[in-house]
Amino acid sequence: MKDINVPNYNHGGGTVAYSGGGSIAPGAFKYKSPCPPNGAHMYEWTATALGANGKKLGEATARKRYP
Repeated sequence: MKDINVPNYNHGGGTVAYSGGGSIAPGAFKYKSPCPPNGAHMYEWTATALGANGKKLGEATARKRYP
């Protein structure tokens, strides 16, 4: 996640392990919401799918103003 208004603000991040089954286990990705330093901010989220060999299979990006 990137804060477009304050690019250097650290909101954290993470990785979700996937063993190749049909879905990711419930609770594997715990996320509440961004905590902007002050006021509403524009955020960009990016999710990247990697194959077993580490090669990028696909990527999706979305932007939204919060709160």
